[in-house]
Amino acid sequence: MAKWTAKHEAPEPLEGPVVATITGGTILWFVLFLVQVPFYGWFDDRDLTWWVWTCLAGAGLGLIGIWYVRKRDAAIKRHAAAQAAEAAQGPQAPEARPGT
Repeated sequence: MAKWTAKHEAPEPLEGPVVATITGGTILWFVLFLVQVPFYGWFDDRDLTWWVWTCLAGAGLGLIGIWYVRKRDAAIKRHAAAQAAEAAQGPQAPEARPGT
């Protein structure tokens, strides 16, 4: 069987409002948890308590995700600012080493 190879280059990844998306998802998981808590007995009677705990786990992991994407977004902005500052200075001559 022949090995599959792509016929064209992959497109650049899309950058969107990542922090807002992760925050919205985290809020949604937490709201789902809060909605299910009053019905915990119903879930327990049917051995479906994992639904409740899955929502809580989603909210907890979402908090980690918010922390991560905020740090990533800040690093991307710092890198872009550093590149812009470097481009504004223009090319510089390499520093001469003493003794060479």
